[in-house]
Amino acid sequence: CFEIPETAAIANLSRAMTFMKRLKAVGCSFALDDFGSGLSSFGYLKTLPVDYLKIDGSFVRDIDQDPIARAMVASINNIGHEMGLSTVAEFVESAAILECLQEIGVDYVQGYHLGRPGPLSERSGVRMMPRWSRPELPPIPQACARTTMKHWPAFWARRR
Repeated sequence: CFEIPETAAIANLSRAMTFMKRLKAVGCSFALDDFGSGLSSFGYLKTLPVDYLKIDGSFVRDIDQDPIARAMVASINNIGHEMGLSTVAEFVESAAILECLQEIGVDYVQGYHLGRPGPLSERSGVRMMPRWSRPELPPIPQACARTTMKHWPAFWARRR
C-alpha cells in the first residue's frame, strides 16, 4: 500500500490520478495520508482512487477531550465508509483515544499507545521474506532509488 499525502495529491491532481490508476491496475492500493489537513479535502476525495483514508493526527490526538475534534473524526470516518474506504486513525497515544476511536468505528489505528516503531525482526508474530540476491536483475536507476512517495511530485515534475 502506498501512502500519498493529501497535499501532494491535490497539488498534482491529474498526475496523481494517472500514477495511481496505473499502479492500481497491477494490484497496488493507496492510502490518502494526513486527510483533513488540506483546504478542500472532501471535494478532492471523490476523485482520487484511494482505498484507505488516514485521518490526520491533529484531529485524533484530542478526541478524548474535545467534542469538536471527536465530531470531525466521526464525520471523516462516516464519509470514508460511505465511499467504501477503510479508515485509519493516526496518533493513538492513549487508551482513552483508542476507546473513542472504537466507539466511532474507525477501522485501523496506529500510534505510540499500540507500540513504538522498531525493527520487524524484533516483533513477534511478524513473518519476513527471506533475503537473497539476484545478480541477473539490473540495478534500480538512481532516479527511482532516491524517490519516495512523499517526494514523488518533484520526481514527476522533473519528467516534464
